[in-house]
Parts: sequence; structure tokens; C-alpha cells
Amino acid sequence: MSLTNMPPIDRIRTIMVQLRDPQSGCAWDREQSFKTIAPYTIEEAYEVADACERGDLGDLKDELGDLLLQVVFHSRMAEECGAFDFDDVATAIADKMTRRHPHIFGDHPAEPASQWETIKAQERAEKAGSGALAGVALGLPALLRAEKLQKRAARVGFDWPDAAGPRTKIDEELEEVAAAAPAEREEEIGDLLFAVVNWARHLGIDAEAALRLANAKFERRFTAMETEAGGSIAGKALADQEELWLAAKRNERKP
Repeated sequence: MSLTNMPPIDRIRTIMVQLRDPQSGCAWDREQSFKTIAPYTIEEAYEVADACERGDLGDLKDELGDLLLQVVFHSRMAEECGAFDFDDVATAIADKMTRRHPHIFGDHPAEPASQWETIKAQERAEKAGSGALAGVALGLPALLRAEKLQKRAARVGFDWPDAAGPRTKIDEELEEVAAAAPAEREEEIGDLLFAVVNWARHLGIDAEAALRLANAKFERRFTAMETEAGGSIAGKALADQEELWLAAKRNERKP
């Protein structure tokens, strides 16, 4: 069967086999490993998120394809070393989803949310290192990992009762940053950021998403400053730059 006549998933898997072929494959694809491919996997996941944020469904289709390619790539490398293949990956996630939704696929009409957390806790307990914080991936973005660690701790009761606690903690951490010696500032800034994430969590705000919005706003306003200045703000006095910034903010608020 030619590539064009294959079902889509078989086609991309066959393409990856050919790209990884030791004799006739692509030199770049052949030399990759799980470690070298991982950053691309993370990047593609963020590009999916960006397409979702922009509401661009055409772009989302393309980015989901790029992300799927990463799954196929990792699966093929695992298959080459005899660990697992793409079918094993698909089977594992299908099994997990049916296991975690007994109210849909079984005869357990209990509250779905409580079942989900109970089943996840049972799964973690079956793995090595089954503490409350076990399994929170080190490769996650720092803000997202902080939030996940906090949520895990909260499940076993280690949490503030309301948003007032983490808000007070921010003031405390700010004072510690101000009093820190130069060699201590990195750690203290980290504690401050962790406290801000905790406050955001108590307010029901996704800290990672909030920071992405702030980044986008800064980029948008800075670009408006450069446009108003004729292409660059380099060389302008700080007071003039500040006026351009305030003008960009005012113009953004206009209906």
C-alpha cells in the first residue's frame, strides 16, 4: 500500500519509521534521542496553547499535528529499543481514561470529581515514591509546577483556609527579599513567586495563563510605543519613554 492510501495514523507512523531508518533515513531524525526531542515536544504543546488562546482553529489543526508528530517520534524511538510502541501508548491512555471514569464506563454512579481524585491517588500509590508530591514532573514550567505542588499538598490538608493567608505571605516574602543579602536574593525571589502562585490559586486564577496574558500585554504596548516613536525608543530619555508607555495604555483602553 502506498503512503497516500494508508489511514492517516498509519501513514505518519510509516513516515517516522522511514525517517529513522539507519541506512536510508534522515540524518537529523536518526541522531535524535528522547532527551533531544523533549524540548520540541514542550514547544509544540505551547504552540497548541497559543493557537487556542488566539481562537485560530486552522492554526490549531496544524499545531495539533505537530504535537502528534512528537508522540509518534517518541513512540518510534521507544519501539526501536524494545520498550513500547504507539499502540501501547494509545492503549495505556484509553485504559487510564476508562479506569478514571467508572461513572461513565462502569457501574459506579458516585460523584465524578471525588472518584477522579481517589483513583489518581490510588495510581500514584502503586508507583515508586508514592508521597503526596510524587509524580509532579520536573520538566513543567516553574509556575505551573508550583501550582501543582500546592494542589497536591492541599489534598492532604496542608493549605491556607482562604486567600488571606497567601496574601499575607506575599508581604512577608517581599520584606525578606528587601532584607536579603545578594547571595540570598534568588532564593527569596523564588519564595515570593511561589507565594504569588499560591495566592492566585486561592483566587481561582491560573498563574501560568495570567503571566502569558501579562507578557502579551507588555509586548502589545511596547510595540505601540515603538510605532509611536517611529520604529525605536532607543536613545530616548526615560521620561519620554514613560510618556509613550502611558499613551499606549490610554489608547488601548479606548473603545
